[in-house]
Amino acid sequence: MKLVVRTLILVFVLGVTGAVRAQQVVDKMVATVNGGVRTELITYSDLMWQLALQPDTPLDNPRSEELNRALRLLIDQRLILQEAEKLPTIVPTPTEIADARAELAHHFASEPVFRERLQRVGLTSEKLDEIIDQRLRMEKYLDFRFRNFVVISPQEIADYYRDAFVPRFRARNPGRIVPPLEQARSEIEKTLMEAKIESDTDAFLDMLRDRAEIVTLNPV
Repeated sequence: MKLVVRTLILVFVLGVTGAVRAQQVVDKMVATVNGGVRTELITYSDLMWQLALQPDTPLDNPRSEELNRALRLLIDQRLILQEAEKLPTIVPTPTEIADARAELAHHFASEPVFRERLQRVGLTSEKLDEIIDQRLRMEKYLDFRFRNFVVISPQEIADYYRDAFVPRFRARNPGRIVPPLEQARSEIEKTLMEAKIESDTDAFLDMLRDRAEIVTLNPV
């Protein structure tokens, strides 16, 4: 489906309580994503929640570049999630959600800092679990679709060892003996696998974007 972009400003006001002080936040309907399953709405709050979950990202007066980067990421997530929902067997367990939430919190300076960021943007515990659930569904779907079918040939490993691994090792470790291929095989195979998955995922996202209708309602 041909990409559609048009601008329509639709604004409504929500009262959100922050951790430090009560404040009134103007929430905007930023974009809609229709991947052929249903129309998804992305709001300004969604963008702020995305930024809040990124360590060291400022929340006060976020720059347009940061908001647009968050918007592009959320659009991609919505497109993948619409595909993931076609496979009900990838539903995360409560334990997986709790573990992922704990892992996410570890990327911040402390648990109080993590909670304060969530409160500042009105991200409740229930909504956070919903976001984590969606992220896990996407991860499971991408693993199912790509990781399980990636095959790295012995020739690809040998070529990478000769053309990339050896020159890089010598540049970083002058005077040291280069590990033999068999010793480096596992590391090389993992590197090539992740590169293939990333390439396949990028191509998959390009296809999803091409056939989707993405409408910008309020530029950020």
